[in-house]
Amino acid sequence: MTGHGCWLVASLLATALSAVCDQDALPLDLVVTVGKSILLDTPADLRRIAVANGDFAEALAVNPREVLINGKLPGETSVILWLQDGGRTMYDLTVRQNTARIAAVQSQIRRELEGQRVSLDFENDTVFLRGTARDLSSAERAASVAATLGKVVNLLRVEVPAPEPQILLRVRFADVDRSAAASFGFNLLSTGGGNTVGQITTGQFGPAVPTVQGNSVQFTLSDALNIFLFRPDLNLGALVKALETRNLLQMLAEPNVLAINGKPASFVAGGEFPFPVVQGGAAAGAVTIQFREYGVRINFLPVVTPRGSIRLQVAPEVSSLDYSNALQFQGYTIPALATRRVQTQVELESGQSFVIAGLLDNTITESLNKIPGIGDIPLLGKLFQSRSRTRSNSELMVLITPELVQPIPREAPLPAVRLPQPFLPGTATAAPRTPGAEAGDVVPAPARKEIPLEEMLEIERQKASVQLSPGAEAAPGGAPGGAH
Repeated sequence: MTGHGCWLVASLLATALSAVCDQDALPLDLVVTVGKSILLDTPADLRRIAVANGDFAEALAVNPREVLINGKLPGETSVILWLQDGGRTMYDLTVRQNTARIAAVQSQIRRELEGQRVSLDFENDTVFLRGTARDLSSAERAASVAATLGKVVNLLRVEVPAPEPQILLRVRFADVDRSAAASFGFNLLSTGGGNTVGQITTGQFGPAVPTVQGNSVQFTLSDALNIFLFRPDLNLGALVKALETRNLLQMLAEPNVLAINGKPASFVAGGEFPFPVVQGGAAAGAVTIQFREYGVRINFLPVVTPRGSIRLQVAPEVSSLDYSNALQFQGYTIPALATRRVQTQVELESGQSFVIAGLLDNTITESLNKIPGIGDIPLLGKLFQSRSRTRSNSELMVLITPELVQPIPREAPLPAVRLPQPFLPGTATAAPRTPGAEAGDVVPAPARKEIPLEEMLEIERQKASVQLSPGAEAAPGGAPGGAH
């Protein structure tokens, strides 16, 4: 082979090896920012373009020797260019997050959560939120702002909140019930004077019942009223009802009920009375006993508003046994319940007061029975009339005063009931108790300043699921009493 032939073979072999080396060369690195573009120039005309993941970037041929690459989402992908001369170029494309957008989100978080240590890191389309928020609402707000960048992994911690406010509800019940009754009646009877047996009555008050046995007459008096006259020589008797009565009932109660903000509380001062209930269904006719409560009751639900005032859902109630509307059952007298109840919502500042139930009720009832004709005669007709007049006056006032209070300090003196007489000397003045931390053998649980967000959410969920016992009595306006 001549020298010229050897040179040609060597040149072809070098070209082939160069093409193979170009095809197997390591990929080149490219970096583009989301929302921006870069332009690539190729030494030869383009034959084909491929992007491994089109969600991160897109490649467009502007002309046969220029490629425009646009960043769409943060991530990494590959770009391959095939040329008309058989060459091939590979690129490792990294699409970076737009730092201006991250800075804007960080600035917004700093502005919304001023003074709180909250930061974020953005990696592979995921936001890692770290730091300590003041409360749950601040943590949720930071997560909402960070979510504009993509998926959020919330690693925030939350400061342990201060104790919930405690509200003392001071309630004063004042109930005065006055009644006055005046009765006048006149019944005449004869046991046989002038061979005549009889009586005159209006029927309003219990008359005498005559019993005739041969020539003798006897009268049975079920009610001698309050004046009874009888003349044996005249065989004439008179029963007079002339009575005035006055009643006064006064109830005064001042319960103090303590509750935590947003939690219901109730108070009952009174008693229970048995009430028979006839059953139906398969046990028709059977009688069971239920116990109904009566007395002074207060149900309330306090909420401290952002304005610092106290909103109350309150239901005070005063009930008493009413024997005037009682019923008789198998020889037993079952009283009715006279109830006064109000349910409303009010809003007050701490220490302010409202009268939420003020009732003044005046009632007069008059009953007149007389014998027609003779009962209309002046003066004499009064003996043939019966009159009953009843006046009643009731006054009810419910005064409520909510106050924000704090517990009594540890070493402060405790309030005590002032006893009118000293108790047995030498007895214990305090109840036995388990030794506390002051005994030196108890280590108090350490208080934490901050806890993970998940733990705080679990605590709030448990607080929301706990209901005050006993069930129906916790809700204002609940029906009193229950079956026993």
